[in-house]
Amino acid sequence: MDPTHFVQINTGSPEPIYRQLIEQVKRRVAAGQLQAGDEIPSVRELAQALAVHPMTISKAYSMLEMEGVLERRRGLSMVVAAQHQGAQPTADRVELLRPTLEKAAAEARELALPAAQALQLFKTILEEASR
Repeated sequence: MDPTHFVQINTGSPEPIYRQLIEQVKRRVAAGQLQAGDEIPSVRELAQALAVHPMTISKAYSMLEMEGVLERRRGLSMVVAAQHQGAQPTADRVELLRPTLEKAAAEARELALPAAQALQLFKTILEEASR
């Protein structure tokens, strides 16, 4: 797997890089983009591709391993854990999206945006991403 396209980090985000990494891997597994047995980039490869400290990647990978998302293989690359054979049910994936949408809704309320305008913006962004 190409480490430069594995995940994307936002250095300007208040969310720590290791949390961004964890959430993106979880989402890719939930969507079925990463499945059981898929190898992930090594700590060194990903740290170099993202220009971050290797301990940041190591921390994220260790936490994903503790949560059962990844499996460590002695002397080999880490892989997606065996229980992740395909995409999770839609309801489970919706729950992964909920915190992000709750934050966006709170920001829309703070900006006093009409709900219809915020929903239209979300629809536009979804359509732009699918092109």
